[in-house]
Amino acid sequence: MSKKRNLYIGFDVGSTTVKAVVIDVDKDEIIWSDYQRHDTKQPEKSLELLKEIELKCEIDNPSEIRCFVTGSGGGNISKFIGGKFVQEVNAVSLAVEKFYPATHSVIELGGQDAKIIIFKPDEETGKKKKIPSMNDECAGGTGAVIDKINAKLKIPATELCNMGYYDLRLHPVAGKCGVFAETDINGLQKSGVPADQLMASLFESIIQQNISVLTRGHTLMPEVLLLGGPNCYIKGMRDCWKFNIPKIWEERNIKLPAGVAPEDLIKVPENAQYFAAIGAIEFGKDEEEHIGVYKGWKDLEHYILVGRELEKKKLSGGNTTGLSKNEAELVAFREKHKVEKFIPATFKPGEVVQGFIGIDGGSTSTKAALVSLDKNVLVKAYQLSKGNPIEDTIEILGKIKEQVEEQGATLEVLGVGTTGYAKDILKDVLHADVALVETVAHMQAGLHFYPDTDVICDVGGQDIKIIILNQGRVVDFKLNTQCSAGNGYFLQSTAQGFGYTVEEFADKAFEAKTFPSFGYGCAVFMQSDIVDFQRQGWKAEEIMAGLADVLPKNIWLYVSQIPNLAKLGSSFVYREGLSII
Repeated sequence: MSKKRNLYIGFDVGSTTVKAVVIDVDKDEIIWSDYQRHDTKQPEKSLELLKEIELKCEIDNPSEIRCFVTGSGGGNISKFIGGKFVQEVNAVSLAVEKFYPATHSVIELGGQDAKIIIFKPDEETGKKKKIPSMNDECAGGTGAVIDKINAKLKIPATELCNMGYYDLRLHPVAGKCGVFAETDINGLQKSGVPADQLMASLFESIIQQNISVLTRGHTLMPEVLLLGGPNCYIKGMRDCWKFNIPKIWEERNIKLPAGVAPEDLIKVPENAQYFAAIGAIEFGKDEEEHIGVYKGWKDLEHYILVGRELEKKKLSGGNTTGLSKNEAELVAFREKHKVEKFIPATFKPGEVVQGFIGIDGGSTSTKAALVSLDKNVLVKAYQLSKGNPIEDTIEILGKIKEQVEEQGATLEVLGVGTTGYAKDILKDVLHADVALVETVAHMQAGLHFYPDTDVICDVGGQDIKIIILNQGRVVDFKLNTQCSAGNGYFLQSTAQGFGYTVEEFADKAFEAKTFPSFGYGCAVFMQSDIVDFQRQGWKAEEIMAGLADVLPKNIWLYVSQIPNLAKLGSSFVYREGLSII
């Protein structure tokens, strides 16, 4: 009879990846490991890895194996496989204390969370006490921000991993909000800043954000350990930490070990991506034998095939009718709020068409309109930005010109005005007459078409502006300054992730007969909710309906903090593409 193997499974189910290790506890060695993105399908990827573990490790009797699970999605997975859930900070700390006992600071960046753990000597006991700190209200400064911006810049994964930091020019990029970071990156990209400088600037903003916020006033004492996917795989992130942390030591007169370069006191350990999974096993070694007995993967498979649908019904939050109670209500709503179809002006062959062109170089799209001397819109054009505002503007002006000349007329431009993020560079390139700030442009247009307007709400690609009027005069103005939850780019990227265009968002959302209840707040945390809802089996149109339902709360309660809309007046003008959606 073969000797019973003493195998432990460590399972780390994160917000973007699943990591797993199998350790032969008697030999204290890893015999199998894997790290994979789950692409919002936590249970499915977990099931896939568990099946591979049983196959590759030749596990015939699961009950002989013990399993310990951690990570943001670990609590749900563990109950189906018999695993014992281990809090992530405890798991990471145990692995650090075992393999790198000289460590005094740990920085772990995950997909949607960031952790700093300070190991501080306790003068009374002589032991180290842990001082953990995690992001709790915003996911700025995490791997998800890098992923979103990298997707926008279309940098291949292998190239991203080799992106540098040293000797590259850095530009100001917001670190406090992931969406604000995107806004800055968009503006810099449109100004012609190359991708390597953009990513180096992003690394700098993320690291400065974590140093200033998550340390909570503590100093990152050496040795410092870097953990998590971004720190493990992206060279520029590691270089950025190794440049910035020694500067703090120098400023605060921290005594360092003699003969060691400061940057060598900042380390990325072997198997850094598996530390939480390994630490979960370390936790399990002290647990009684009946705890964490592995049940195999069949209950998890049953949950995916059957149980998840039942869970979904329980979590619907009472939303059993979709965004409308019935078809009649939906038809009435569409009729009341439909946007009148714009009919371009017609011109005669040989006619000279005189007009002014207004160009809005926005964060995610470029818009242009040709306006006559008597302030009527003659033709207009719209397109999603391709990343370069000058090229976008050349194309959009070509569309305006084409609509005039295809009728045999000739266009005579009397003046040009620019607005939006790219207004200044477009003014210089086009020698425009004026570059007007967006709020003023919105107010001028709003009062021209709707003289009795009380409130103008502009929900753009990456910002939200509320202009409050009284008899045509501005009395208050709200702009999202801390968070961009509820912006158009978030909905656009969500729709595209499901395989739809942003123009299809409303139609798909209206198809849903029920939808999940989102908590309003940080857009990147809402992305985490989407991952959870997909795990629970919610369909794309149902999730999109849930986002449409929570959007007004994000705008008026979370971002603008104006809960009593009635006191503002009765005439609201909603602007930009998202408002139309």
